[in-house]
Amino acid sequence: MEHSTKRLAVSLVALLAMLAFFATLSAAAQGVADNPAIINRAIDEAAYVRAVEGALGHRAHRRLSEADFIRMSREPGTIVLDARSKAKFDELHVEGAINLSFPDIAVASLAEALPDKKARILIYCNNNFSGAEGAFPSKLASASLNLPTYVALYDYGYRNVYELGPLIDVGATAIALEGRAAPPR
Repeated sequence: MEHSTKRLAVSLVALLAMLAFFATLSAAAQGVADNPAIINRAIDEAAYVRAVEGALGHRAHRRLSEADFIRMSREPGTIVLDARSKAKFDELHVEGAINLSFPDIAVASLAEALPDKKARILIYCNNNFSGAEGAFPSKLASASLNLPTYVALYDYGYRNVYELGPLIDVGATAIALEGRAAPPR
């Protein structure tokens, strides 16, 4: 019995040593991923969270019906911004919209495309239109392009931003669309 007790004890010690080894590896890997000593002043997570909170509070009362979007888009000085890729924009977009693809939103590109931070800007994205999956592929509701676009514009100082609210079928919308895949009018 003494021999089997020793084997059990050795096995338990070996198992505990392996668990400790894997815990150390896991902690080391976590330390590499979350190393506070790695500083990049061009990335500020806390400022991003503050921007998201501010933008979403601002956005709450700036979502437009289809009719209000159309009316406001026709008013002088209003800019309709489409932040989808150029390829999707060329396929189908709101008539008169300008395209500034989301990955291209930066200090210089915004200054060029939207020099007046007080101008009224209307935005829309993939999740505002159905019935044209090629031009407006569905995204997860939590990954809708409207959200990061609104946050980015807000963070860059644009406060006169409004967003198309509903999901609208491209074949039934009163919003004028243009591009290679534009439905006949």
